[in-house]
Amino acid sequence: MKKHQDKSEVNLKGTLISVFAVGFLITAMWVSVYALYLGR
Repeated sequence: MKKHQDKSEVNLKGTLISVFAVGFLITAMWVSVYALYLGR
């Protein structure tokens, strides 16, 4: 039972990291597009 719990915790941590990575990529994309717009 404990082994299954550890696996789910690792899975949740990986999901959280991937969500933050996707959010960071989207934010970086928006910032770069905005910088291009300001520099025009």
